[in-house]
Amino acid sequence: MSGASESSADSRKKLYEELNTCLSGLLDGESDEIANMANAAALLYQFLPDINWAGFYRHQSGELVLGPFQGQPACIRIPMGKGVCGIAAEKREIQIVEDVRQFPGHISCDSSSRSEIVLPIQKNNGLMGVLDIDSPEKNRFDRIDAEGLKEFVLRFVQNMEN
Repeated sequence: MSGASESSADSRKKLYEELNTCLSGLLDGESDEIANMANAAALLYQFLPDINWAGFYRHQSGELVLGPFQGQPACIRIPMGKGVCGIAAEKREIQIVEDVRQFPGHISCDSSSRSEIVLPIQKNNGLMGVLDIDSPEKNRFDRIDAEGLKEFVLRFVQNMEN
């Protein structure tokens, strides 16, 4: 049994390695933040299995404002500290929610979403926004996703600095 889990974990890690390599190539030489967010969201939506939303919220004037995404229409503005995105932004920590229906204060934009991962995006010690990914499956995200997506965000920010 553990051999199967290790194989699955290895294949998921390889998926993130490939995803992050593709992101680097896709963003290479382009500095426009919105264009890069749009392509990054499309890449996530194409690559990651069992997700129904992938996109960005930009930090503007003390709140999160919807940026480029793939999936159903979404909430446009999220206050800092509210919902999974607002908490990730305020704490500047990755948030993994196994079941959004059990998360106090969850902001539901798509009723089919059951789990969520949100990563803060920081540049020069300032908050740029968050990367938000939803899934229609409970318990979809774990530490492998967090590590792979942490690298994704790091590469995204590094490209913006070049």
